[in-house]
Amino acid sequence: MQLSFKKPSTRTAPKTLADLPQDESAFVDRIDLPGDFARRLMELGFIPGSPVLAAHSAPGGDPRVFRVDGTEVALRRETARHIFLRKN
Repeated sequence: MQLSFKKPSTRTAPKTLADLPQDESAFVDRIDLPGDFARRLMELGFIPGSPVLAAHSAPGGDPRVFRVDGTEVALRRETARHIFLRKN
């Protein structure tokens, strides 16, 4: 008799946009910012359920560029920490 065990995944899903590794994508779950800021991000394409890809970052690491809705948007990490994600 042969048994097979699946190794548990060591990678955890990114919780916020700031945690999303470069060249990986996830879906926007919610935005936890005051109304005006959240509304502007939604106008840029950060709508709950929309896919977002972490493209690249500035040499110092801040701001980071994300691709959403066919557009590249640069966000500071502090702002990206308030955009929560889900994998699928």
